[in-house]
Amino acid sequence: MLFQGRKMAPTHVLRCCQRGLAWIPVIFISLVVCWSYYAYVVELCILTIRSIGEKIIYLVFFHLSFGMFVWSYVKTIFSKPANPSNEFCLPKAEKERYEKEEKPEFQQEILWRAATNLPLYTRTGTGAVRYCDRCQVIKPDRCHHCSACDMCVLKMDHHCPWVNNCVGFSNYKFFILFLAYSLVYCLFIAATVLQYFIKFWTNELEDTRAKFHVLFLFFVAAMFCISILSLFSYHLWLVGKNRSTIEAFRAPVFRTGSDKNGFSLGFRKNIVQVFGDQKKYWLLPVFTSQGDGMTFPTRLVNIDPEQAPVTLYPEPSKR
Repeated sequence: MLFQGRKMAPTHVLRCCQRGLAWIPVIFISLVVCWSYYAYVVELCILTIRSIGEKIIYLVFFHLSFGMFVWSYVKTIFSKPANPSNEFCLPKAEKERYEKEEKPEFQQEILWRAATNLPLYTRTGTGAVRYCDRCQVIKPDRCHHCSACDMCVLKMDHHCPWVNNCVGFSNYKFFILFLAYSLVYCLFIAATVLQYFIKFWTNELEDTRAKFHVLFLFFVAAMFCISILSLFSYHLWLVGKNRSTIEAFRAPVFRTGSDKNGFSLGFRKNIVQVFGDQKKYWLLPVFTSQGDGMTFPTRLVNIDPEQAPVTLYPEPSKR
């Protein structure tokens, strides 16, 4: 017992250290954003720009983009990843039988019986029920285990270190808006700072402390624009195809085989799946995604993705 206690203590400490270090990228982004706010508002608008009208216009649009960016970023970070409900957990008796069983084929029989009344349309590459030994749950469709979060996440897309959170069903819309508003924020800064960047660079303005903030602000905004644009474009493509990042690299497997377009309902319906059917909420970081994260409309394999979805049912258990 004493040995076990000594063994568990370092593991617990290591886990706490890992969780603490995981916040470093978020702290870095937060510090860059805070500096950009100071550099733009104080050094550029207040101390450099002479025109009152230009100051007001820049400050109004800056704070609009800044507010939406921070709102969507905070929602992405602090939205708890959605997990499978209790109905996907094995009953106590079946769980004990599963753990005692040594042969994989008999374990699968137990899982098939437990999954009979569950809405499961995907399975492993070998046709088996998708089960997480770590969380001890039958995985719903599009659910995957995140090793960083140490939990099964509904409609998992990826684990993002820049938000220190798993991006999935509960916050995928927030993540898309975070990318969109961060791109708008950086583009606005780069576009409005450009003329003053040129004036400082050509020594048309006096050499003050603001010069270094403005020059660096333009370079940072332009750099982030390029990196965010590619990531944002990729995720817009994923939304249009109704795929997650995981599904883009590994197509989900249905009863009739793997199909990368298995969840595609057509471009318009794919967008509605993520952003909801009320367009007035699309640009706001409030949760409007359709469904419960555990069941999704599907379509038959190898048909036109614009056709109506058709539900696929799991095979009966083979005993």
